[in-house]
Amino acid sequence: MAVCARLCGVGPSRGCRRRGAQREQRREGPADSEPDTDAEEERIEGARLGQGQAPDPAARAPLSLLELPPELLVQIFGSLPGTDLPSLARVCSAFRRILRTDTIWRRRCREEYGVCENLRKLEITGVSCRDVYAKLLHRYRLILGLWQPDIGPYGGLLNVVVDGLFIIGWMYLPPHDPHVDDPMRFKPLFRIHLMERKSATVECMYGHKGPHNGHIQIVKKDEFSTKCNQTDHHRMSGGRQEEFRTWLREEWGRTLEDIFHEHMQELILMKFIYTSQYDNCLTYRRIYLPPSSADDLLKPGLFKGTYGSHGLEIVMLSFHGKKAKGTKITGDPNIPAGQQTVEIDLAHPIQLPDIENLRNFNELSRIVLEVQEQVRREQQQQEEEEGQGEGEGRSRQGDSQQAEQPVQRDDAGAEGTEAAGAAAAQESAPTSQPFVLPVGVISRNEDYPRTCRMCFYGTGLIAGHGFTSPERTPGIFILFDDDRFGFIWLELKSFSLYSRIKVSFQNASAPSREAFDEMLKNIQSMTT
Repeated sequence: MAVCARLCGVGPSRGCRRRGAQREQRREGPADSEPDTDAEEERIEGARLGQGQAPDPAARAPLSLLELPPELLVQIFGSLPGTDLPSLARVCSAFRRILRTDTIWRRRCREEYGVCENLRKLEITGVSCRDVYAKLLHRYRLILGLWQPDIGPYGGLLNVVVDGLFIIGWMYLPPHDPHVDDPMRFKPLFRIHLMERKSATVECMYGHKGPHNGHIQIVKKDEFSTKCNQTDHHRMSGGRQEEFRTWLREEWGRTLEDIFHEHMQELILMKFIYTSQYDNCLTYRRIYLPPSSADDLLKPGLFKGTYGSHGLEIVMLSFHGKKAKGTKITGDPNIPAGQQTVEIDLAHPIQLPDIENLRNFNELSRIVLEVQEQVRREQQQQEEEEGQGEGEGRSRQGDSQQAEQPVQRDDAGAEGTEAAGAAAAQESAPTSQPFVLPVGVISRNEDYPRTCRMCFYGTGLIAGHGFTSPERTPGIFILFDDDRFGFIWLELKSFSLYSRIKVSFQNASAPSREAFDEMLKNIQSMTT
């Protein structure tokens, strides 16, 4: 009985249902049931526990879980992962009865999926917490997190979350161009909930006529698709013209008459025609947030960036040793989603000239092109050394190890020198220095920061319409602060400003660095 007291976590002052039941049994039972001995032993052990003394090791422990009080079993079972409970229910009928207790499943809904709603209200509709867990949360757990829709070059960012007693897919949209520092906009594309005990209901939220019948198919772990079964709900009474004007106000925050640039009008109309044909029947592929380390120049993550006539787009910044990469999550007909829009060479910092010379585009261009030539020579030298080492290894296999050792030492030394140079540049660089765009460089947003921390050489990806003739051209990466950076495209004489997306995304962490790198490779291959 002392062991029962320890497992229940109660002492003699709080009482134990098991001991109370046994005392009742002893009062009603036969005289030869030895009530005095058990009662005295229980009193002594309870007193010892209350005084902090060690229990008697000879005291009898429960032979199985079945000997524990039902309320204690509810607490134990409620602390187990919900995926383990069906196996536990197959052990015996007693466990099966206890696992019908809604308290267990209410706890699993709260701890595993963050459902903070008053689940007791479900009793009115006849839906139990067990139904919510099994038929809604657990069944659709694989679609929670961040996803990129397959919408040709445009891509997108979908965040699927548990929202109360619903699972909702929110499409995140950048703020209206060119207000890059404004918060993200979002709209629901679908929702899933329990209308009755039988199964979950999937509803399409696209259009302006309210929720209607939809369908979700989980293709595999990192891919699912949505389908609308009532696309007539997407149509408007005014026809395509009304649909376009409504879409334009939502997407750009203006009317077509407000956009005077003819090329920009063509791009906007092209995007509407292309994206509206899907009618929310889309395939989504999982994306992860980039892993971070203490050595990163700034915290990696998702940023909004200005891209000229294409408006604002979403870019993922990630770090890979001496390189940083900006990958498009949303894209355009020139550089589609999934492509690496910018690459920053952290081993080659750039010292900006004084503020007067910085206004001169030719002076800045000269500095950047000198670094580009230096990078080209270093790459050529590294390729020659690697080729020389391979040639010597093929001609003299017996001496291959000796022939390769100097090359390996040189490479390591070069990497160490570059890394040390980048680290020294970060340490020696002032906390801030004046910054101004050179005359002739175009910027969609004139409200850019006027001070920066440091700059690095980088390359930007440019291409013709339809991603034709892509090439990487030199540029300069400017770090403004922890949440903003910029990039000057020398060949385009254009400036892009990027601002961090300050949203806490759940279920979006990569299981490993390898999984993240593989994800980047997959989304890039879809648009190559």
